[in-house]
Amino acid sequence: MTLALHPPLPPMEALSVDKVPHGSEWQYEPKWDGFRCLVFRDGDRVDLQSKAGQPLGRYFPELVEAVSAVKAQAFVLDGEIVVPEGETFSFDALLQRIHPTESRIKRLARETPAMLILFDLLADADGADLTDLALAERRSRLEQFARAYLEGHARLRLSPATTEAAHAKTWLDRVGATLDGIIAKRRDAPYRSGERTGMQKIKNYRSADCVVGGFRYNQGKDVVGSLLLGLYDEAGLLHHVGFTSTIKSAEKPALTRRLEAMIAPPGFAGQTPGGPSRWASERSTEWQPLRPELVVEVSYDHFAGGRFRHGTRLLRWRPDKAPRQCTMEQISQKGANLMQLLSG
Repeated sequence: MTLALHPPLPPMEALSVDKVPHGSEWQYEPKWDGFRCLVFRDGDRVDLQSKAGQPLGRYFPELVEAVSAVKAQAFVLDGEIVVPEGETFSFDALLQRIHPTESRIKRLARETPAMLILFDLLADADGADLTDLALAERRSRLEQFARAYLEGHARLRLSPATTEAAHAKTWLDRVGATLDGIIAKRRDAPYRSGERTGMQKIKNYRSADCVVGGFRYNQGKDVVGSLLLGLYDEAGLLHHVGFTSTIKSAEKPALTRRLEAMIAPPGFAGQTPGGPSRWASERSTEWQPLRPELVVEVSYDHFAGGRFRHGTRLLRWRPDKAPRQCTMEQISQKGANLMQLLSG
């Protein structure tokens, strides 16, 4: 049996918006705080693919094993990898999996096993391509697939979905800020790989995924003091847009060694930290350029004039994101507080 779809396959993405769309044409799902993952099963072969198109199977052997145990022999699923911790999920535990040592990965797979939350079916149990079908039909087939093949598989769970915005609000009433947000999807839309049409996201806070294009040392010290953040424009140029200095002191020595090994010009091909800006300081030109390989998620309050108005807060490292996915587009489309957006 051969699948109609094969990795790498860019997943359908969501457009960040500032209002929850309403209407019978929309379906709502929780926005899970994990790693996006496409699952390909073709006989004895199982592939887990990240949002950036990279293989994830070696980092989550327990999920490969769980998918292999499903009786259906050919299918493609879209979902999110999370690591349960009590009654919530731990993104820190998830990050620990991106580790080069196989023995550590196996140990963590036993101690903190991951779970795959599924929200779309791209190829059915016969391996047939479903991506041209409307979401309403794909969701129905996903639920049928789950009933037929996923009963008793604790590592594979079906994500809830509703066509009622009020119902989506009850998820927030129950779990509050521990939920990353809400995803709204057009029920009449086919699955468009790599596109943002027909799918929107509203987060509980304003955040942005940024490339670390450089860093500054702590004044008078030999450890990193702040990370210089960059976003790509439509022409593919990386622009300096601000900084984050909320780095834990205990993490600075190891982080400094990691960054120093990555020093390489130019760091930013577009606007640089030394460029004209009303936010400039005396230390603006005292920075080290880096290869654009690291991605962090930061929270912020305002973005104006091509920059974050104030220093941002480092939320987490994002090894699952490709640097080129960090674009200016996400800034202009960020939403507000989710509870306010869903009120009424």
